[in-house]
Amino acid sequence: MNKNGAYTVPKRLRPAYQAIVDITDSVCRSHLTDEYADLCRRLAAKLSRKRPSPLERGQPLNWAGAILYTIGRINFLFDSSQTPHLTAPELCAAVGVSQRTASKKASEIMNMLDLFQFHPDWTLPSLMDENPLAWMISVNGLIVDARYAPREIQEEAYRLGLIPYIPE
Repeated sequence: MNKNGAYTVPKRLRPAYQAIVDITDSVCRSHLTDEYADLCRRLAAKLSRKRPSPLERGQPLNWAGAILYTIGRINFLFDSSQTPHLTAPELCAAVGVSQRTASKKASEIMNMLDLFQFHPDWTLPSLMDENPLAWMISVNGLIVDARYAPREIQEEAYRLGLIPYIPE
């Protein structure tokens, strides 16, 4: 993100990026949240900076569907116990892409960027407290939940970027 709060996107990919985020923003406004919209923008920007960028090939609508599907998969959007919740077919219908296309491209994205469910870098901020992966650190070779570690260990883990914030 640059100093203006916008994500860094190579100049030649700005039109594709903008077309994609116009779609993801619209779907997020109608069916999801601002948190989803921000993560989708961030993921589109990250894909635009890949060398070579996958966004250079394919339709913006398909990439928008894949990005929404990826962020949804990481954050358990398809789980009916979550809020917000959409099924995969509902999400794809909202975007206007086939579920097969969105799922296939989402798998490409996840493989390309080594993403997985509850990936700490791509978890919705509102779900961070529930994400056990965001809080696991190694202390003297032992994996511990930083939320239960002494304050000085939490402060050092935060300083090193190992945890998202210092829990209260």
